[in-house]
Amino acid sequence: MGTVTESRSRRRMTGRERREQLILISRTLFAEKGFDGTSIEEIAATAQVSKPVVYEHFGGKEGVYAVVVDREMQKLLSMITEALSASHALVKLERAALALLRYIEESSEGFRILVRDSHAASGTGTFASLISEIASQVEDVLADEFAERGYEPKLAPMYAQMLVGMVALTGQWWLDARKPAREEVAAHLVNLAWNGLTGLNPQPALSATTRQQVPAKPRAGDKELRELEKAREKELKEAEKARQRELREAEKARLRELKERERQLKEAEKEREKVLKEAEKAREREERLRQREARLAERAARLGQGEPPE
Repeated sequence: MGTVTESRSRRRMTGRERREQLILISRTLFAEKGFDGTSIEEIAATAQVSKPVVYEHFGGKEGVYAVVVDREMQKLLSMITEALSASHALVKLERAALALLRYIEESSEGFRILVRDSHAASGTGTFASLISEIASQVEDVLADEFAERGYEPKLAPMYAQMLVGMVALTGQWWLDARKPAREEVAAHLVNLAWNGLTGLNPQPALSATTRQQVPAKPRAGDKELRELEKAREKELKEAEKARQRELREAEKARLRELKERERQLKEAEKEREKVLKEAEKAREREERLRQREARLAERAARLGQGEPPE
């Protein structure tokens, strides 16, 4: 019986199972030691196989490294792409930031591999190329938003690099920091990206729609996702209405202030005209008085000279 049990526990893996085992082992080693610090011998020893087995499946260390990197890139790209399928720009941003942080939290080893300087033999590019690929998707989103808001769409590529770079660098920092929680980090990221430094919210939080998003990977056509999108759209519309009300109230207050200032200016003008008229009247009185005094003086002079008065 013991021999049967032992033989079952040492069952030979299928080619697919062995390949997957080697990928997972290599992933851990590459994350810990990097490409140059990991050897074929170490991969084989950890998997308890001979080096030729690794060569048979991948052709060498470069081959298995390329598979690991490509798998992680595709996983992260898939999560980001799904996040960008939301209908509203703010929701896209929230979910994209949250997707990156979720990937870091759930696939820390994979992210450590991606942020290292990828070996040229990987054949799948570096982390910079991954960021560029994500930025190209964000660029399309921003171009549409820019066109709708009257901004220059040609600037979208530059803004996409800025936005993705900010999120990516924050993710690298959070990889080791892990505080605050990913939802809070995402909220602060969106706060800066959406509001800018001059409009920062002192206590940012993700929208209700994003907070309620189910942890499992949702399908774009799910009824629940559509309901969340509708709720978020309603929330955004209400916020926009409130903002428009505030703008209208501010405009009304500004107009009232302008009217009051105009009224004060008119009153000041009237008062000035009144003062000018009074001054003109005073000058006219002084002129008449001066002329009268001149006539009297002239008359007195004639009388003094014995001339008859006029």
